[in-house]
Amino acid sequence: MPNPSETLSDVLSRLEHQLAPPPFSPGSRSSGVLMHVTSLPSPYGIGDLGPAALAWVDRLHDAGQSWWQALPLGPTGYGNSPYSCLSSFAGNTLLVSPDLLIEDGLLSPTDCESGWLLRESTVDFEAVIAFKHGLLDQAWLNFDASERPELQADFERFCFEEAHWLDDYALFRALKSHLGGAHLLDWPQDLLRRSPSAMARMRRDLADHINESRFGQFLLSRQGNALKEYAHARGVLEFFRGLERKRREKGNFAGSAAHVSRAQRAGPITPRAVRRLDLSRSPVASGRHRPPFTIAGWSGKAGDWFLASEEQPGMPGEEGLGRRCGVLE
Repeated sequence: MPNPSETLSDVLSRLEHQLAPPPFSPGSRSSGVLMHVTSLPSPYGIGDLGPAALAWVDRLHDAGQSWWQALPLGPTGYGNSPYSCLSSFAGNTLLVSPDLLIEDGLLSPTDCESGWLLRESTVDFEAVIAFKHGLLDQAWLNFDASERPELQADFERFCFEEAHWLDDYALFRALKSHLGGAHLLDWPQDLLRRSPSAMARMRRDLADHINESRFGQFLLSRQGNALKEYAHARGVLEFFRGLERKRREKGNFAGSAAHVSRAQRAGPITPRAVRRLDLSRSPVASGRHRPPFTIAGWSGKAGDWFLASEEQPGMPGEEGLGRRCGVLE
């Protein structure tokens, strides 16, 4: 169990010694660039894990850079901020590349044409979310109706290996969509309290939506791992938090460990959620690894890190913290 008296620095130091050592020797020097994936150029309104990401890795390699540091890549909530994610384990499916889905035979080029009308200078999140969600809906329908035994086997393996967080997260996203995007604290009490009959009914009624949410995370992991392998082959090391789960792999992708404990996340509906809620079920505090700040509208205050259980998929805890801090992997 987490120790409330430990500081974040204490936990990071302990975890660093418990896990594999960093993939560089003492005294070594290297350099790199910090850039969020959404900042990459794209004809689809937002940067993604496709051709532009591969080209960016090539540019880093050609410039003699060996690190790509990305900000958090989790599914964003309020304000589309990466520092206000809906899960500490899931990734943001807006980063799925339409071009790679075309290569996989899950989409056709005509499915993606409407994305060419999206502006390229800045991200119009409302338009991008509608476009990308429509693409993922179509990709899921095509996958579900096709005979792709190799892809089906990979999907089933992913769902099995990541079930400890994926099942609750997929249920959370399906419920949120079913309830019209309502804030978690406005959900029916039987769902907030995880009434067995209510949860069973929702899992049955929303089974297809739940599986589609799992599928989106599978696509993101598949594309993220392919990019990771390409980057390593080019000598560029990266940490994609939320895109792959394997530990002790050689890699240098410096990730930012941001956990904003808000009530609008998957954590509170898990069986033993320990987020601090007052009697009205309102969150008392939010937390992250750095002091209060505001950048381009992203803000939040530091709060209670160690109320989180490592068993909770929507909460950081030590396990989530170790997975999200790229330097530990």
